[in-house]
Amino acid sequence: MQSLWMLFASFMFAAMGVCVKLASETYTTSELVMYRGIVGIVVLFIMIRIQGGTLKTAFPLAHLWRGFIGVVSLWLWFYSIAKLPLATAMTLNYMAPIWIAVWLFAHGWWHAKNHVEWPLIVAVGMSFVGVTLLLRPAFEANQLFDALVALGSSVLSAMAYMQVRKLGLAGEPEYRVVFYFAATNLVAGIVGHVAEAGGGPVTWHPLNSVHGVFLLLGMGLCATAAQMAMTRAYRVGKTLVVANLQYTGIVFSSAWGVAMFGDVFSWHSWLGIAIILLSGMAATFYNTKSTERGKAIADTDPIASEV
Repeated sequence: MQSLWMLFASFMFAAMGVCVKLASETYTTSELVMYRGIVGIVVLFIMIRIQGGTLKTAFPLAHLWRGFIGVVSLWLWFYSIAKLPLATAMTLNYMAPIWIAVWLFAHGWWHAKNHVEWPLIVAVGMSFVGVTLLLRPAFEANQLFDALVALGSSVLSAMAYMQVRKLGLAGEPEYRVVFYFAATNLVAGIVGHVAEAGGGPVTWHPLNSVHGVFLLLGMGLCATAAQMAMTRAYRVGKTLVVANLQYTGIVFSSAWGVAMFGDVFSWHSWLGIAIILLSGMAATFYNTKSTERGKAIADTDPIASEV
């Protein structure tokens, strides 16, 4: 099920990306971040009231940290998209699973637990090879700083994903984790928009277009559903398997590009898609075959053992 949750999350993130691409023609980045937070807060608040849940948490600092690094990562990624070729920015941002694999490897080696799972690490690495073949990243020598910004975004994304897993294993329900992240998006969007005004008058693009409103609503709904599914996947799944399946988001995004924007792929792009899919299936198969039923999570997952 963790694989299905992550696949659904990747699909919804890709759909959100389409809405963002179309809406960015009218709204600024800070406005998109703000509206994403507004829709998430409203939807989750209604869900919480219906289910009788509560926003009271025993981990306020953990939520604050997750929200902070998540929003900073988001802003860095948007910055790199503006400065770099889109393929380069996306490829560098999708190195997050690589950093997760490196962290888990270092943890296993340092504590000598003999739980360094090379097949999963190889699967993550092959997925990145597939992403590179699909997107063919490149940047000029004078864009080194911008590339490092995109790389920093991927590091922070990895930290955010591991924090999501820690919160889930600590007993935080998905709706609470996503609600506080949406609230952080709202605050960050407002602060960012005011900062962009540079001390001058703060103006907002009006919501007088039905098309624009539906794009913002679709963006927020897709983002909320994706965040819920991703949080569930990291809570119940194996960290490296779930991280590896994030690469399928590139495949879904490519499919949306063909359907919505008339993108055309060459042979190496199709080869990249095939590698991504095969590595995801291989990681899932390995996890199913190698994990003994009833085995304690702490024996195989250092993030769980920290909690």
